[in-house]
Amino acid sequence: MAAASGKLKKNPRVAMPEQEAKVRARNFLEVPTGYTMKMAQEEAERCLQCKKPGCVAGCPVSVDIPGFIDLIAHGDMTGAMRNLWAKNALPAVCGRVCPQEIQCEGKCIVGRKGEPVAIGNLERFCADYERENGTGELPPRGDSTGKKVAVVGSGPSGLTVAGDLIVKGHDVTIFEAFHKPGGVLVYGIPEFRLPKDIVAQEVNFLERQGVKVECNAVVGRTVSVDELFEQGFDAVYIGVGAGLPRFMNIPGENLVGILSANEYLTRANLMKAYEYPKVDTPIPIGKNVVVLGAGNVAMDSARTAMRLGAESVKVVYRRSREEMPARGAEIHHAEEEGIELFLLTNPTQYLGDENGRLTGMECLKMELGEPDDSGRRRPVAIEGSEFELDCDLCIVAVGSGANPLLTSETPDMKLNRWGNVEADEKNGKTTKPGVWAGGDIVTGAATVILAMGAGRAAADSIDDYLKLGW
Repeated sequence: MAAASGKLKKNPRVAMPEQEAKVRARNFLEVPTGYTMKMAQEEAERCLQCKKPGCVAGCPVSVDIPGFIDLIAHGDMTGAMRNLWAKNALPAVCGRVCPQEIQCEGKCIVGRKGEPVAIGNLERFCADYERENGTGELPPRGDSTGKKVAVVGSGPSGLTVAGDLIVKGHDVTIFEAFHKPGGVLVYGIPEFRLPKDIVAQEVNFLERQGVKVECNAVVGRTVSVDELFEQGFDAVYIGVGAGLPRFMNIPGENLVGILSANEYLTRANLMKAYEYPKVDTPIPIGKNVVVLGAGNVAMDSARTAMRLGAESVKVVYRRSREEMPARGAEIHHAEEEGIELFLLTNPTQYLGDENGRLTGMECLKMELGEPDDSGRRRPVAIEGSEFELDCDLCIVAVGSGANPLLTSETPDMKLNRWGNVEADEKNGKTTKPGVWAGGDIVTGAATVILAMGAGRAAADSIDDYLKLGW
């Protein structure tokens, strides 16, 4: 039974079993191996069942966290899953990739005097248990409204919109540019962090509810937003992400051996290049690899390079460890797997040989000055601190911009100065009537759960529009 409110239990957090670091560093199998039922119930009993749960306030989609945890503690896994689905269409995904330490778990009262309740691990366990042992029962669907909605992009934002609107009785079609649905969940996040079978099963769950998925459909090229309305759609949701690579714009950037993280991870994840030549997609295998950046994408790239056979992998970041935007778990796993962090280091130019191939880079040591617009302390170069790093492969993971394929073909939809779609923060409405947008195409690169939160808000607004009018 879950702990009574106000009685702080000092039981230690139940660690989720993992592959041993030296073993997993050379395979693409998922790193954590999951809770048993006994482990999950033991961890669930650490929850205080707070009357004013901070964890719910910290969740962008307001999952009833104490509710589903209490149901796990009592062994009601069907009830726990129904509770989760009421707010979160992708619990198996969120349990694996959400930054719980700065969201739900960061607000957990238990964490004030110890380790917070492992909310992410319990969410993952609940979703995995349902997939392996559940009844397969679908949520109830409302009566058909006769209205049709086009969802452009099948990432976390688009999947959330589709899942919410299908149960409200609307006809929903997802248009995906790639040959597999899932968006960033399949092209951006590696197999060892989010197995693609799990994403496929989440999409299949939506298809079983009636959502139609059309792949190889590049809205903005094969069909325009206006043509979607001409085809009979009553509303359009745009969730195409932020897939435009950014580079450092420093000398030597055209040398062979420098890739964007977008291309590198898409080859490895969506195209399964790590199985080459069993699959047709090649991928460069570096001996000495450097990854620029320190977010989750950088960690994913570094850990992928290690698994592909690199002898050394270094992450180069111009700020300190405290400013690294990656999840704490990803940084911890990377270091366990032998990846080195070169912090307070900034590359100034790439070095190459007579054949135009990358051989290294010149870097400067940095120190932290006053905070900049992001609130983080600004890195300042230390004069005379130049040094060289050897590398034959560099993966650039310093952020991404708005994909212009769709937006450039929709001139009556207002963009901001960065090329992102301007949309109402509360409901996702754009300046184009009948069109909503959310996720990274609006906010810039952010988290899966924030994209899902935007999708949920937009779905409610679209539902009101279809039933009541603009």
